[in-house]
Order: sequence, then structure tokens, then C-alpha cells
Amino acid sequence: MAKVIAVANQKGGVGKTTTSVNLAASLAAAEQRTLLIDIDPQANASHGYGVDTTDLQKTIYEVLVNGLPVKEAIVETMMPFMHLVPSHINLVGAEIELVDIKGREYLLQRALATVRDDYDFIVIDCPPSLGLLTLNSLTAADSVLVPVQCEFYALEGLGQLLNTIAIVRRSTNPKLDIEGVLLTMYDSRLRLSNQVVEEVRRHFEDKAMRTVISRNVRLSEAPSHGKPALLYEATSIGAQNYLELASEILTRNGVIPSEVE
Repeated sequence: MAKVIAVANQKGGVGKTTTSVNLAASLAAAEQRTLLIDIDPQANASHGYGVDTTDLQKTIYEVLVNGLPVKEAIVETMMPFMHLVPSHINLVGAEIELVDIKGREYLLQRALATVRDDYDFIVIDCPPSLGLLTLNSLTAADSVLVPVQCEFYALEGLGQLLNTIAIVRRSTNPKLDIEGVLLTMYDSRLRLSNQVVEEVRRHFEDKAMRTVISRNVRLSEAPSHGKPALLYEATSIGAQNYLELASEILTRNGVIPSEVE
């Protein structure tokens, strides 16, 4: 049964979609059957795999609002082992459309239950907010991966996200865990970046991922070519960082053995 990881942070510009796209690609490169769920109305994760969502009739919107079986919304990508459920701009209004539906927090959880046996990992790219779409994602997930930018206000707003996770644990998903806090846009030349790394690791201890995602031009360029960094330029620092992250997650989840000290 698939491990479901929600990539969430209500703060924008922290590398959330970049992480979702490239982590999913790296897991697939490790021959893990991977499904990426794009539940962000901006559909950037879908575009990151070259999917034009403009005229799509079967997206995560139809799954949540119209009850479309999620299997019908899955599209193949250019990568083996890698599938995608695309998003659509219509999701902007989904929170209002879903507000009167009974059990609305469980819609994604129920949808994914029908495909969990088909995959090893399901990665959910959440919107940069703590609304109903993110609540659905956290309710459906086994764990949350939290990208944090290496900047002065790195930990600002994290308290709100952690509080939301605590609420979800009490109300809709008692088994929700924190997969890890992932530092992104790291620049080793900047003292501030190194200070943020130290602070996050001191604060979160073993929940801070060892892998750090460096600031990298190829990571920024890849989406405009409709490819994850691994397919755009596999030797780039960004692509290699995400391969390391996938390896760390596979190790943490017991898929590959940990290195002997």
C-alpha cells in the first residue's frame, strides 16, 4: 500500500511545488511506483510535467466535486513509474462548492483509497494556504513534508502549520506524522543560510531532513520546459539534491537499508 506524503506550507515561495515535482520524479527514478496529486489551483505541478490543464475534463477538481473515480483522472508522464492527477483553475472555487458536503474533509482520502494498492508512494502538492484543499490533503496523508526556505523569516508561520497538523490529528487523521522539515534554496556562501540550517536542525532535531536543497538555476528553468530537473539536466545540483532526498525518504521508510555507521 502506498505511503501518502503531503508537501505543505501555507507560506508561498518556499519550493513546495518544486519539491513535489522533483521528489516524485526521483522516487520514480528509483523504480518506486509514484503518483503525484496536484491539488493546487495554480496547477504548477501539472505544468512541471508538461501537462496543459486548460482543456482537461478529468482532473482532481472532478474527483473532489463530482465524485469522478480518481483512476479516470490519472495521466501518464514521460517517466516510467510516474503518474499524475492534474489540477485545474476550477479548484479556486472548490472550497465554496464543497462547504455543504457532508464529510468534505475526507473526499481525497476516500478517492485515494481506490488506488493506494497500485502505488508505492503518493505525493500531494498542496496549495499555499490552510484551507479545505490542504485539510483534505492532510486528512488523506500518512505524513507531511514541510519545505522551509533558508531565509530570515524561515520559521515564520510554521507554528500555524504545526497547529493545523495537531488539529488534523485530533479531528480527522490521528496517524498523521511529520515526514520531515526540508530546507530549500540553500546558499552555502551566505552566513544566513547556514544559521537557518542550524536553527531548524536544533529546533526539529531528527525531523529535520539531512538533505538540503541548494539554490540552483536548473531547478528554476526546468518547469518552463515541462520537465522535472532530473529529465532537464540530471547532473545539475538541484536534480542530485532531490535524488538524495528520495534516497533519504526511502531509507526512513525502510524501503532501502540504512548505511551502517
